[in-house]
Amino acid sequence: MESERDETELREELGRVETDLEELRATARRLRQEVGERWFEPTDATERAAMITAAEEQEAFAEALAARRDELSERLGEQS
Repeated sequence: MESERDETELREELGRVETDLEELRATARRLRQEVGERWFEPTDATERAAMITAAEEQEAFAEALAARRDELSERLGEQS
């Protein structure tokens, strides 16, 4: 019984992690796209650097979530 509850909780967390991962990756893509589209605009280098840094941070968070997703998937595989 407890094993079923644990598996249900792991599956729910896995779903949340996958959703968050998709959102972070989309945000990083959007930020990088905005930087690329603004290459011709008179934005200052500080603003452009901040946008690149924000995209890199989103990508780092996405990597951490991907690792968590893999861990959860592995745990679910062990429980099945």
